[in-house]
Amino acid sequence: MRVLILGGTGDAAELVARVATIPGIEAIASLAGRTREPSTPIGNVRIGGFGGATGLADYLRQMHIDLLIDATHPFAAQISFNAAVAATEVDIPRLMMIRPVWQKVSGDRWIEVDNINAAAFALKNQAQRVFLTVGRQELAAFAYLKEIWFLMRTIDPPTADAVVPPGIVLCDRGPFALQNEREILTHYDIDTIVSKNSGGDATYAKIIAARELGLKVVMVNRPAIPAGEQVADVDGALAWLCDKL
Repeated sequence: MRVLILGGTGDAAELVARVATIPGIEAIASLAGRTREPSTPIGNVRIGGFGGATGLADYLRQMHIDLLIDATHPFAAQISFNAAVAATEVDIPRLMMIRPVWQKVSGDRWIEVDNINAAAFALKNQAQRVFLTVGRQELAAFAYLKEIWFLMRTIDPPTADAVVPPGIVLCDRGPFALQNEREILTHYDIDTIVSKNSGGDATYAKIIAARELGLKVVMVNRPAIPAGEQVADVDGALAWLCDKL
C-alpha cells in the first residue's frame, strides 16, 4: 500500500520515519521546498509544489497512491484544501494530522487576531520593540510600522529585494529552549511577541517566557481547514494507517 505524506513539520518527519518500519506500506514524503535546507525525512522524498488540486490529483493517479496524509503546517491552508479536493477526485482516503492549538492560560497577555495584517495593526501605538516570529514570507506586512523596532526570527534570511520592517534578522531553527527564549527577550528589551498559533512544543518556549516576563503576545489564530478525518499526533496517524491495511 502506497501512502503520500504531505509534510513540512517535525511531526511529519517523525511520521515518515515510523511508517518506514511498517511492513506492507511504502511512504512518499512531499515537502513544499520553502526553506533552503529543510529537515528532510528519510526515505522517498519529493520536493516542490504540485500545481494546485488538479496537479496533485494527477500525481496521486500517476504514482498509484492509496492513502493521503496531510501533515502540513497548520497555517498551510491552501495545500490542505487542495489535498481535500484531490483525494475526493481520485477517491482515496485522506487524513489530516493537526497538532492542538496552544491554549491561553493564567498569566498570558494575548491579543488574538485572525490574520497577519490584523497582527500588524494591533501593534500600532501599542509596542516599541517586537519579537516577530511569523516566518520570512510574512515580514512585508509589518514594514510600514516605521516607529517600531523588530527582531525577526526566520529559518532562512529574507531575499535581497524583500520588504522588511526596521530591525534585525535572526536566523535559527527550532526547537528552542526556554532559557534561550528568556535571554533573547531580555537582551533585546522586547515588549511584545507576534506569533502564529502553530501548536506543538518546538516553539512554545517563547510563549512561556513571555508569560514569565509579563509581555504581550499578539497571537494569530489558525485559518479554516477543510472537513475530514483528523488526528492530533503521530500515534493517531499510525493507528489510522494500520486500520487501512
